[in-house]
Amino acid sequence: MKKILRMTFFNALSLFLLTLAFPGVQVQGGILVFIIGGFILSLVSIFIKPIINIVSLPLNLVSLGLFSFISNGLILYGLTVIIPQISVKAFTYPGFSSAGFIIPRLHMNTLIAFIVTAGMLAVLDAFMSWITKK
Repeated sequence: MKKILRMTFFNALSLFLLTLAFPGVQVQGGILVFIIGGFILSLVSIFIKPIINIVSLPLNLVSLGLFSFISNGLILYGLTVIIPQISVKAFTYPGFSSAGFIIPRLHMNTLIAFIVTAGMLAVLDAFMSWITKK
């Protein structure tokens, strides 16, 4: 029970941080939608994601693990279907430049937006889990 509550909190916080970082991620409805979204992501991560990983194992082996980003995008798409208040839309990243390091302006269509957003969701969730490890 503690694991599900912790995962729900981390996923809800990750969804909130994604709405701040990416203009294409929108959540209408307040904190309750974040908590419900985090809970559904937790249940999907526990029950459905292992099945998807086993089924997509050959594609993951051939693509050296890159297909996992697509499977995470499919899971995020499923979340947006289940909870219509959460949406991921195409957006344009304005770019970044610092100390000679340049990321150009990028337009991300809806498919790429789902994949990038799901990848960032996984990174945020893994980071928060790593921080709280005992």
